[in-house]
Amino acid sequence: MQNKRIILANPRGFCAGVDRAITIVEKALEKYGAPVYVRHEVVHNKYVVDGLKERGAIFIEEIRDVPEGAILIYSAHGVPLSVRQEAEAKNLTMIFDATCPLVSKVHVELKNLHRNQYEIIMIGHKGHPEVEGTMGQVDGGIHLIENEIDVDNLPIARDAEKIAVVTQTTLSVDETKSIIAKLKATYPNLRLPKNEDICYATQNRQDAVKELAKVCDAVLVIGSKNSSNSNRLKELAENLGVKSYLIDFDYEIQGEWLEDVTSIGLTAGASAPEVLVEGVINKLQSYGFTATDTLNVVEEHMTFALPSALRS
Repeated sequence: MQNKRIILANPRGFCAGVDRAITIVEKALEKYGAPVYVRHEVVHNKYVVDGLKERGAIFIEEIRDVPEGAILIYSAHGVPLSVRQEAEAKNLTMIFDATCPLVSKVHVELKNLHRNQYEIIMIGHKGHPEVEGTMGQVDGGIHLIENEIDVDNLPIARDAEKIAVVTQTTLSVDETKSIIAKLKATYPNLRLPKNEDICYATQNRQDAVKELAKVCDAVLVIGSKNSSNSNRLKELAENLGVKSYLIDFDYEIQGEWLEDVTSIGLTAGASAPEVLVEGVINKLQSYGFTATDTLNVVEEHMTFALPSALRS
């Protein structure tokens, strides 16, 4: 009988921006005590969020729900300027910004474009907090599109001289390529991002899944349903013709998924901790997947500094 094996993607799991955001909440709790208030889930992972709740983090959507004198933290996804203004108008003890620095880079780029009177197109998912935060950096002059069809409905003249595009950082590279190609064909003067907006962690985890798909019968992606980058990993494996499943925890694995599977790929979205990977490995071992190999695609060394008030 052929040995069943698990193939672990590397890199997987936490990226530098997620690690920084979680550490900001943890260190704020250590320094100031509970509760601390966090605007939106600091990262999109149920295990992480529930753990921080147990330690005294309170997750809110509206700044009006933050009491005077409290500690407030913005999530890794970023916030609109209106949220910052509302928070700064309150008598809060301290505000920490856990926005991923790569998202902040897009914010800076977008504000510069707006200042120079560009019409701006953003490729992203409507309702996602990163998209709301990015679009909320400017007052008007920005248009959200989600697919190639939306390009046809843009209220922008084809010969517009000042027109630029930015993207949500956690989108699939392949997904944005086709949309950007259509935008370039539609708008000859389109200005592309100075640097690729897709973040390094999104790109690396997608590249690892592409390699997994070549050697696996199925792929498990550990990540929450509201995690954009985790959903993209699942979709990418499926688009490459491999069965793929998105799970939060090991107990969600269904036996029928593993029928006729001798090699299963395992990865984790950028907001999923390694402890969840270990749990899934243990569960898969109970199904007879006794061998574990690692597929190394790229080494990551990126780190982001904490706010000065939380450095110890």
